[in-house]
Amino acid sequence: MEGLKVWRLSSSIARPSNLRQLFGLGTSSGLVRCLDNGAAAANATNTRLPSRNRRASTSTSTSTSTSTNTSDREAVRAIRLKKVEQLRSKGTEPYGYKWDRSHSAKELQEIYKDLNNGEELDSESHHVSIAGRIVARRAFGKLAFLTLRDDSGTIQLYCEKERLLNDQFEQLKTLVDIGDILGASGSIKRTEKGELSVKVVSFSILTKSLLPLPDKFHGLTDIDKRYRQRYVDMIANPEVADIFRKRAKIMREIRKTVESRGFVEVETPVLQGAAGGAEAQPFVTYHNSLGRDLYLRIATELHLKRMLVGGFEKVYEIGRIFRNEGISTRHNPEFTTIEMYEAYSDYQSMMDMAEEIVTQCALEVNGKLTIDYQGTEIQLQRPWRRETMHNLVKEVTGVDFTELEDDLKVAKDVVLKAVGLGLDSKDKSSIEACPSLGHLLNEVFEIFVEPKLLQPTFVLDYPIEISPLAKPHRRHAGLTERFELFICGRELANAFSELTDPLDQRARLEEQVRQHNKKRAEAVSVTDGTGEQKNIDEDSMYEVTLDDDFLTALEYGMPPASGMGLGIDRLVMLLTDSASIRDVIAFPVLKISQ
Repeated sequence: MEGLKVWRLSSSIARPSNLRQLFGLGTSSGLVRCLDNGAAAANATNTRLPSRNRRASTSTSTSTSTSTNTSDREAVRAIRLKKVEQLRSKGTEPYGYKWDRSHSAKELQEIYKDLNNGEELDSESHHVSIAGRIVARRAFGKLAFLTLRDDSGTIQLYCEKERLLNDQFEQLKTLVDIGDILGASGSIKRTEKGELSVKVVSFSILTKSLLPLPDKFHGLTDIDKRYRQRYVDMIANPEVADIFRKRAKIMREIRKTVESRGFVEVETPVLQGAAGGAEAQPFVTYHNSLGRDLYLRIATELHLKRMLVGGFEKVYEIGRIFRNEGISTRHNPEFTTIEMYEAYSDYQSMMDMAEEIVTQCALEVNGKLTIDYQGTEIQLQRPWRRETMHNLVKEVTGVDFTELEDDLKVAKDVVLKAVGLGLDSKDKSSIEACPSLGHLLNEVFEIFVEPKLLQPTFVLDYPIEISPLAKPHRRHAGLTERFELFICGRELANAFSELTDPLDQRARLEEQVRQHNKKRAEAVSVTDGTGEQKNIDEDSMYEVTLDDDFLTALEYGMPPASGMGLGIDRLVMLLTDSASIRDVIAFPVLKISQ
């Protein structure tokens, strides 16, 4: 940008004593002078704290720094509010209604990419109009340069005093700040140093920014503040917005892929009368008019299966799911999934569908099937590995569950003997608490195998005890036709050959409710000498009821079917190399700010 010193507001220079000088209220020096490197160094004392004070400032407490930053920000806000008053006193509304743009920044960069350095085009035949946020500015004398950013990219505004209409150059000097949203029109030129620019004839302040943007060189680095103020995060760190653009591409590609196979998108209730379809704690609300509790859905499954009963053969829904559980880098209380169901197919069909969705999305977003995730190279080329849970557990731990006796205590002893060395107390307690062989197999898998599944792997044939909605395996008793897809040690998808026997389904759901209510009763029965409850397991305190209407629907007959749920947030994490689920959700749920 012309080799000029870029000026950005930062807390280190926004001291009240310097603010009038920096923002140019009532002076002609409000526009920062354009300096070469030597002059910039010579004038550094005008915009920086003395070195002694800088050293002293690093030793102050966090609370003092926060207080200072807050006071600086409020001082800046007060000055900008005065600028709003000045604009209105001159008949200029600083919050405009509309601006007719002829091009985006990216379009101009593409159209005029072959323009030579120093070349300027005729103002009549190449008149353009653009709009966006000012993210940098520098000036000297009767010339000023502003960097304007819109949704597509950036372009330079080249402003000469003689060329601007009326007193706009003076307005630019004294009333325009970094962060303001401007509309500008003019002709096209490329400067001697190669910067494509709009040579401005006129501009309009469309939105006057009252708060300063983060410092250019440090950006918005506080992780918690980035999530709480995502709007500032996207201004300060444009690459953050790129993640959400890629997310939109992934959503479009998912829809394109499933609809090319004849699936129909449907919508099912978010507020439900019973929390069903998964074993998870729901959010509970109360409907005043109906006088009843309602639940935010923890899955879309049971209503989508009702659609199959009603005659649809291929349905899907992309929607928000809500679970009143913990928050981590992998979990957010509200998240997005795609669930789909296909009549007359089994879980083998859904493996093919999962492969196609992920690979098509990878090609759309990254243009290749070899990607890097947090330093690990992931190969997405099909076909992916398919292996049973039993074989994977045997491969990693040496324990063959097919040879274990039905005695649960003996089985636990065998497992602990094989894997006990180095096992932490929490994992050991989890193994000892398993109520069945199926739960034990799954616990060993989650502790020892799951973290090792870096490359795409379908884990097949889960125990029936942990799969209440899956069809029994047609060849192996005690197992179900179910798979989960793992990539980078994380579950990405879960699918079944769906259980369609209404009597078997009722028995399994009743057992699930019985087990939960048993845990709930144990949680509330522990009391101390005063009769007050203690050691309550909050995760077991919610009420679970049968979805009788779903069971009634099954009795009308649901065709053989397969179904799959795939976590869109985790897929976006994978394809954008994002370490935390909060990085791919624009406004994640956070703790209350202190």
